[in-house]
Amino acid sequence: MTDRIPLVFLPGLLCDEWLWRSQAKSLSDVAASVTMDLTLDDSVEEMARRALTVAPARFALAGLSMGGYVAFEILRQAPDRVLRLALLDTSAAPDTPERTAERLASIKAAQFGRFEGVTPRLLSQLVHASKVTGAVGDTVRAMAQRVGREAFLRQQHAIMGRPDSRPDLARLSVPTLIGVGDSDVLTPPSVAEDMHRRIAGSELHVFTECGHLPALETPHETSAVLRRWLLAA
Repeated sequence: MTDRIPLVFLPGLLCDEWLWRSQAKSLSDVAASVTMDLTLDDSVEEMARRALTVAPARFALAGLSMGGYVAFEILRQAPDRVLRLALLDTSAAPDTPERTAERLASIKAAQFGRFEGVTPRLLSQLVHASKVTGAVGDTVRAMAQRVGREAFLRQQHAIMGRPDSRPDLARLSVPTLIGVGDSDVLTPPSVAEDMHRRIAGSELHVFTECGHLPALETPHETSAVLRRWLLAA
């Protein structure tokens, strides 16, 4: 098909193309998608710049968690290229001092200890309790091992150095979907609701019995929500 919508997927921390694999397949009849590699740079500015060099001329943009931070930067660098925006389980605000301290501790542990990827404690924060064991948990751990230590360190530095995107939200004029898991403890529903209030005309969708990774935890629902977002007038 030549009339499919160009769609750029942006993964989260310690995630690769498998994060969006189900959606890329499910939406292939309406979207020509590409999932960007966000493992090579240590700033969101460079991540966005690299993505823009390979992205289509104009495209729909979907980012989850860290991918949302990069999506905001893409909008700063090339706003006219983005047709519509989906922000899943992310935040426009910078890290709190407490969150930065946690990241610094994880960086130190990864630098001087054995890299464990996604630890049991982190996994329990990433996905709903009902999905910690089984296919979802296995997929999350496998992605983290593929991404590896060095990319993890780059990504953490990029996240800590990201700008505050909240002042940009009122200027967004593209159709915007905001999604969040009802049990997300990293970027809880209150964070999504705040972005929803700040972005005029945005749609808010809450995934039930879902944590931080709806693309993996509720893949069919995520695909259905993204399909409506892509095809909406």
